Amino acid sequence: MEIEQKSIEFIPLDQRHGSVKSLMTVWFGSNTIILTITTGAIAPSLGLNLAWCLMAILIGNLLGGLFMAFHSAQGPHLGIPQMIQSRAQFGVIGAIVPLILVIIMYIGYFASNALLAGQAFSYVNISLTPGIILASIISLLVCIYGYDAIHFVEKWVTIICGIAFVIITWFALQQPLPVGSLTLGSVSMGSFLLALSIYATWQISYAPYVADYSRYLPEDTSISATFWYTYCGSVISSAWLACLGALLFITIPTFAANAPIAIASQWKLPLPIILYITMIVGIVCTNSLNLYGAFMSTLTTLEPFTKLKGTRVTRITIVTIVGIIGTIIAIWGSGNFLAIYSNFLLLLLYFMIPWTSINLIDYYFVKRGKYSIADIFNPKGIYGRFNWRSLGTYFATVIVEIPFMNTTWYQGSFSVAMGGADIAWIIGGLFAAIVYYLINLNVKNTITDAKPGA
Repeated sequence: MEIEQKSIEFIPLDQRHGSVKSLMTVWFGSNTIILTITTGAIAPSLGLNLAWCLMAILIGNLLGGLFMAFHSAQGPHLGIPQMIQSRAQFGVIGAIVPLILVIIMYIGYFASNALLAGQAFSYVNISLTPGIILASIISLLVCIYGYDAIHFVEKWVTIICGIAFVIITWFALQQPLPVGSLTLGSVSMGSFLLALSIYATWQISYAPYVADYSRYLPEDTSISATFWYTYCGSVISSAWLACLGALLFITIPTFAANAPIAIASQWKLPLPIILYITMIVGIVCTNSLNLYGAFMSTLTTLEPFTKLKGTRVTRITIVTIVGIIGTIIAIWGSGNFLAIYSNFLLLLLYFMIPWTSINLIDYYFVKRGKYSIADIFNPKGIYGRFNWRSLGTYFATVIVEIPFMNTTWYQGSFSVAMGGADIAWIIGGLFAAIVYYLINLNVKNTITDAKPGA
């Protein structure tokens, strides 16, 4: 398997390949990891019983998955990565605003996965810090080979890790539950909505990734097929493992401190070392997606100023630097993982929602999929250096969200009035979508073809 030659540029039609069905395993495999299980533990940590945890997990994933799957459908048509397409909304230079936030997101997820991989390595007598470093190196190697390598490894992760987690799920279901765990009785609606927001974030935060892994598909791949294979792969796996995480948190007292070791110490699992190696492989392979996205987002950010090209040297240099930063953060954050991670997810959501709403409204309702790819790479082209309408909508949305936020460091007045509920992402998503659509009602789009030069 050769190192991928393309990076942020348009994928020519004669180089398109693959089946849309592969999106199912890319997104199923990317979620069959310990991090998804750990995310499921956040809901019971907020005081919800298992029944309400399951409700928050299912509703959050079902809603959030809509955003990411509609982004995925853009890939075959446009043939470019997701985040560079943001230049058509924000301007070639203005797109750096969401790009920087997305790079931070990639590094945060990379560090979270690397930490859990390091914890899992301790089961085979490798201490935490060396385990984190080893996991990061393996992820880096997969990322360097790029698109086809990621599709290949995620297909096998889906099969192998899927079997491993079926076994763990079977054992988890044998555990006795506290009285009332499955009763939908009284609940703190604030805690429930906060949990729901976190699980919606899990899906929405994939929005900057998804077109990256569909952009090589044939141009005539249908929107509905791309949507449903992406949606089902991501939502089914995420909801399943998050529900498993909530169950494990409730039944294993030490689960939050070290999820991999807690699972190992709870049961005499069949072939435990093989299962743990399987989980480690799943984590490090999936973490290659974070490095891959960080590479293309970083290159997209630097390209207008430096004219960097996505050569092998550039690819290796950028992913190595990002990997080192993420590894350092993973080592630093190992002491209080769950608290740091849940706040990271919420903070991410506040800034991602305006971008995803603007991008989707622009693609499906304003420009209706018609873009000049050549001008996306040209600061002097029709999309300009800055689009102040989009940037203004973006920052106004973040301001509108503030009263509805609820984090450990700040709680908005409306959130307080609603008993701690966090609906900032709902308010922000609707506000950005409506405002962006209205301010672009009279903007004419003369593009008739999405290919370069149109």
